[in-house]
Amino acid sequence: MESSRTGFDEWLKARFPSERIRFQEPMSLHTTFRVGGPARYMAMPADEEEIRLLIRQCRRVDLPWFVVGNGSNLLVSDQGYDGLIIKLGRQYSRLFADGLEIRAQAGVMLSRLARQAAFHNLAGLAFAAGIPGTLGGGLMMNAGAYGGELSQVVKAVRVLDGDGQFRVLTAEQMKFGYRTSVLKEKGMIALEAVLSLGPGDQEEQLQEMEELNRKRREKQPLEYASAGSTFKRPEGHFAGQLIEQAGLKGLSVGDAQVSEKHCGFVINRGNATAAEIYTLCRRVQERVYEQFQVELTMEVRLLGEF
Repeated sequence: MESSRTGFDEWLKARFPSERIRFQEPMSLHTTFRVGGPARYMAMPADEEEIRLLIRQCRRVDLPWFVVGNGSNLLVSDQGYDGLIIKLGRQYSRLFADGLEIRAQAGVMLSRLARQAAFHNLAGLAFAAGIPGTLGGGLMMNAGAYGGELSQVVKAVRVLDGDGQFRVLTAEQMKFGYRTSVLKEKGMIALEAVLSLGPGDQEEQLQEMEELNRKRREKQPLEYASAGSTFKRPEGHFAGQLIEQAGLKGLSVGDAQVSEKHCGFVINRGNATAAEIYTLCRRVQERVYEQFQVELTMEVRLLGEF
């Protein structure tokens, strides 16, 4: 099988321009934690057929693959990923406004999407202006903040399902929940979405975004690399509050630290490794369970060996 995988190099070079493929690409360059070893391959597709083509070829040669956007909810191991990273980013980020709807590709940043909505005098996306992820990742996790969630504005999502077929799912078929959706449950890939918004004043929307971003700067450790909220909110509790009550504020493993500004964030103070971040997360989970019998579940997804 290794020989067929070796042939994947040549296959990739033959079908994609050199500026849209990488070999042994450091994942620290593609995650907001700024950690992670090399991906054996990386490709940046420009359309949905290229995405399907990449996955079909991976299946032919039994090569693992994984889709990333901005890497804002991802911890990649120090050993990296021995497979193909399909990065949906700038090459896959077109958006179009039509009346009260916006159609956008999965690689568009949520911050850009929110601002574009405001520029078109549309309301309903201000909450997303400070979320450092892409639409695709946001749809998978039902991203939200300050009382807003993508589930509130999604009309339909075009996906690539596990059988390699393109499908359109309604908002109901997306089965949105707290930080989850059918995409996560079934391993589907979001390609684009139609968002149904309301009429809004551009200046008012921009002011609301600035106000929410001001609150973020005050309360969150945005000056450090992180993956945002590290743990899901346990039912009846707040993760950050439990962590602080357990006396874990500032707890460190190497350069990984429980933020002193907001205990719900594990941060990279500059030179943390993925192993240090993971070890710290496990210690936090253990200590919180010991004291409160509450299990904290990581919101951050893990990729690679830990």
